[in-house]
Amino acid sequence: MPEPSYAAGSSGSPVAPATPEWLLRGEAAMCPCGCIGKRKRGSFVEKTLTAGSDLLRQVMFSEDVALQGGLLQRVDARAKIVAMLVLLVAASFLHTIAALLALYALTLLVAAASRLPVGYFIKRVWLFVPIFTLIVILPATLSIVTPGHIVLELWSWHGHPEGFTSQGLTNAGLVVSRVAVSISLVLLLTLTTPWVKLLAALRSLGVPRMFVMVISMAYRYIFLLLGSVSEMYESRKSRTVGGQRHDRAARAFVGATAGALIGKANHLSEEVHQAMVSRGYRGEATTVQTFRLRATDAVFVMAACLCAAMTWWGDRLLGQ
Repeated sequence: MPEPSYAAGSSGSPVAPATPEWLLRGEAAMCPCGCIGKRKRGSFVEKTLTAGSDLLRQVMFSEDVALQGGLLQRVDARAKIVAMLVLLVAASFLHTIAALLALYALTLLVAAASRLPVGYFIKRVWLFVPIFTLIVILPATLSIVTPGHIVLELWSWHGHPEGFTSQGLTNAGLVVSRVAVSISLVLLLTLTTPWVKLLAALRSLGVPRMFVMVISMAYRYIFLLLGSVSEMYESRKSRTVGGQRHDRAARAFVGATAGALIGKANHLSEEVHQAMVSRGYRGEATTVQTFRLRATDAVFVMAACLCAAMTWWGDRLLGQ
């Protein structure tokens, strides 16, 4: 067996082992004809846990972004919530796509000023809009639902052309634009505000204490339960010898661990509640820094109201 090589320092003495050759060696790719090996379909449980881990990494990234010194990070959390509500109400009253696109462009400018990765911000918004909104609104673009001028004929029924109408496409674009603007505003608030400050701001604005407490507990400990499930799956996988059918093994794992996870969650909730009560928790979300409105916060809210009024006025002009 060859001895491991060492990287020499300035004096010629070995300081650290080099990377082993087997770790640097590339593996053979799968051949399409199957002569080297066949690709196996992954387990749905493993895919779900991987997606959950990706979500956890995104949440941790959001916490890091919220601590940066951007534009929105320097604004009071209560002022941001009020400004977001004003812009959301304004977006719901807009009836032209041009006005909604202008408001969406404003959200992109604010995201860039807040030191948010614009590409990441756009992907977070448009990852959900086409999947859900377009699927829901797609039937409304057809002439059988929304009569009008047909711009793309798909079939004919008793001699009458049927397909996409200009009125239906306009309504679909309006709905998609409004949803994109709304999601962008909510993301601006959540990505630039630490979770503790956001909950404390909601409580100070009059949101019921029970509502805030339920959201806080769900947000904090759903990731802890996700970590428990991941550990249970990894421990079972490390003790499994031989090949198994992914679907059968995954169903067996889900059925065997569901009850254990419920019991663990119940026990964990009791321990967490006792620990929080022993440390003085009485249902109120508190922060180390106290809230204090400044002149810049009032200017920010006034600017949001002005933008909402301008977009509404421009929408009325475009509608005429």
